[in-house]
Amino acid sequence: MKNNNNGCTKKEPLECNYQIIHKLPPGDSPYVRAKYAQLVEKDAEAAIVLFWKAINAGDRVDSALKDMAVVMKQQDRAEEAIEAIKSFRDRCSKQAQESLDNVLIDLYKKCGKLEEQIELLQQKLRMIYQGEVFNGKPTKTARSHGRKFQVTIKQETSRILCNLGWAYMQQSNYAAAEVVYRKAQQIDPDVNKACNLCMCLQKQSRYSEARSVVEDVLQGKISGSDDPKSKNRVEELLKELEPFGSFGYTSPSPQLNLEDAFLDGLDQLINQYAPFRSRRLPIFEEISPCRDQLAC
Repeated sequence: MKNNNNGCTKKEPLECNYQIIHKLPPGDSPYVRAKYAQLVEKDAEAAIVLFWKAINAGDRVDSALKDMAVVMKQQDRAEEAIEAIKSFRDRCSKQAQESLDNVLIDLYKKCGKLEEQIELLQQKLRMIYQGEVFNGKPTKTARSHGRKFQVTIKQETSRILCNLGWAYMQQSNYAAAEVVYRKAQQIDPDVNKACNLCMCLQKQSRYSEARSVVEDVLQGKISGSDDPKSKNRVEELLKELEPFGSFGYTSPSPQLNLEDAFLDGLDQLINQYAPFRSRRLPIFEEISPCRDQLAC
């Protein structure tokens, strides 16, 4: 039977509709059947079995391993997913490694493996600063919920720093969290980062500084200040700070260091895309003096 443009035969209109709606790849390979079980039949256990078959058969291993890990996470099998990625990522292409790292970070977060999460986030920062992630380009293509979009170096660096700040907060390492939140806010400021920094300062009993950070949001000085949800969150934080009045102390912002390789790599990166700007961003000027808290 002749296939149409979607890879479906005329006798298979129902399956054809599923392929279009769920964007299933054509064919009857283990990976295709795994995606059918995952998206159409909603049978997670069957999907995992078929993803394993796809990996062992060498059928779209990049996608099969990543998709299987995501399904395992949804089934509260995060530890198993971590081991699967570690054991089989060497079968995947170089292009798939960054996506697998992103999945691992989510899995470490779900399992409470903070040290592993921090180590991998630091590794991702190193790769960005050494120019290995964007392949010599100012942007890269990212995916979210099946959609492609462009991400800049600033946006990706800020995102990773925010994740790193969250991990430090879970460790109650508020000094380290403050540094990375400040750097993220400096690179790509928004309301969410300001609120996170406020919470971090509050944990250190630096209430006046915390209040100052969120007041900038209310005054419209930060991107996203007009968002109603953001305003509600800021107002909640200010209410939490009310009992302390002006109590608290102000201390110099702590400083962390990233290895010299980070500095050299970023210098090269900035020279490529902003040759008329300063060769070193303020984020690195501030973290150069101290070398003992963030050794990547």
